[in-house]
Amino acid sequence: MIPTGIAVLFSISTGVTVLIAVLAAVVAGALMFVAGNVYRRKTAEAKIGSAEDEAKRLINDAIKASQQKRKEALVEAKDAAFQIKAEADKEIKERRGELSRQERRLDQKEEALDRKTAALEQKEKDLAERTKTADERLAEIEQLKAQELDKMETIAGLTTEDAKQLLLDRLDEQLTHEKAMHVASFEAQTRDECDTIARDLIGQAVARCAADHSSEATVSVVPLPNDEMKGRIIGREGRNIRALETATGVDLIIDDTPEAITLSSFDPVRREVARMTLEKLISDGRIHPARIEEAVEKSRRELELAMKREGEKAVMDVGIHGIHPDIVKLLGRLRYRTSYGQNVLNHSLEVAYLCGILAGELGVNVTQARRAGLLHDIGKALDHEIEGSHISIGVEIAKKYKENPAILHAIEAHHGDVEAKTTLAFIVMAADAISAARPGARRENLESYIKRLESLEEIAEGFEGVERSFAIQAGREVRIMVKPDAISDDQLILLAHDVSRKIEDTLDYPGQIKVNVIRESRAVDYAK
Repeated sequence: MIPTGIAVLFSISTGVTVLIAVLAAVVAGALMFVAGNVYRRKTAEAKIGSAEDEAKRLINDAIKASQQKRKEALVEAKDAAFQIKAEADKEIKERRGELSRQERRLDQKEEALDRKTAALEQKEKDLAERTKTADERLAEIEQLKAQELDKMETIAGLTTEDAKQLLLDRLDEQLTHEKAMHVASFEAQTRDECDTIARDLIGQAVARCAADHSSEATVSVVPLPNDEMKGRIIGREGRNIRALETATGVDLIIDDTPEAITLSSFDPVRREVARMTLEKLISDGRIHPARIEEAVEKSRRELELAMKREGEKAVMDVGIHGIHPDIVKLLGRLRYRTSYGQNVLNHSLEVAYLCGILAGELGVNVTQARRAGLLHDIGKALDHEIEGSHISIGVEIAKKYKENPAILHAIEAHHGDVEAKTTLAFIVMAADAISAARPGARRENLESYIKRLESLEEIAEGFEGVERSFAIQAGREVRIMVKPDAISDDQLILLAHDVSRKIEDTLDYPGQIKVNVIRESRAVDYAK
């Protein structure tokens, strides 16, 4: 074993050695660190020095380049300034030359103006002298004229005023005659031209209006599936047929016609309700008074809707807008209203189309003309329910729904009850007459139509003092021309009354006939 003391000394020496080694390593590291720092600092200082030299070189190069560019820019600026100065000098020179030329022209114009002014002054002097001379001559002429007038008055025995009045009177007589001749000639020419133009317009309107030539009757025929159905419709002891007639107001004619029942009524609406009711009852098969009343009410409601649709269709066909819904319903009612066999709604549509055609030819508002034509007979939808003529009823309806005053006047004047004052009113009158008077429009054949017109003219011409007569307006008016030397103005009224009474006693005719007696005085002279 190693003694303890030696072991302690060995351990101490070993620790000292380690400590020395550590210290040596630390010192060596420090020295190396210091040496590295010194090396790096020297390297950095060398780089900084080289960078500063490069920067100085670049700065010097930049300074030299900028000085060179400055010199070049200065030279270019001097050249540009010289060029601008040269151009300005050239422009100034040109302007000075132009000003010199203008000054010369102004001097020349001023000289010419001076010469003209001098000439005008000379002319004024000459004119003043001539005016003075003319005034003196005019005074002499007036003096001579006064002397001549005095001599003429002495010779004629008339004053100047009397002679002037005499000349004016003679001139007025001559002018009155000439004026009358010119007026008569102009009236004749205008009348011929107006007749020609009117015939052309009416011919075009009639040619362009395609309308049905059918008239409607006052009866409707309902087909039956078999004759047994007739007995069921009549019912026990006739109670069903009585209930149907009471509910609809229509006469049911059950005759020997097989498988058919005839409905007769002057009111097309009632007749249509009865027809619809019968068709419902026949298709249903249950026929008794309670069922009849139920079917009648249902048919009336359906007919109201159908009339509304008919009115809307008419408005759309004519192409107008803004009509009140109540008026549209009334238009639909016209579908089941006839006038002398002519369907009133078809007649109103026809008149609307004719009004549009005539208005287009005459330069009048076409839409307004069609509206007036469509509504002109609107009063016929209610004339069997309200007192008054269809014209007055139509005017009240139009007023109620705020129609245009021009349309109100056209409705009021379309039968001549009031004087037509607008072109629109005349157009509606003409279109209504065309639609009503065309052959086939109403229930009256051509032979009886012509015979009635001839009878009207024969009755009128049978009175004493009548020169000629003309049946016009489809026989709704007769115009009578009387001899002015045989019939006085006071006798006209009596003659019109007598002719009216004889027409009422002699003829059968629809509606009313206007008797228009005309007495015309003429003065004719010939220049030879």
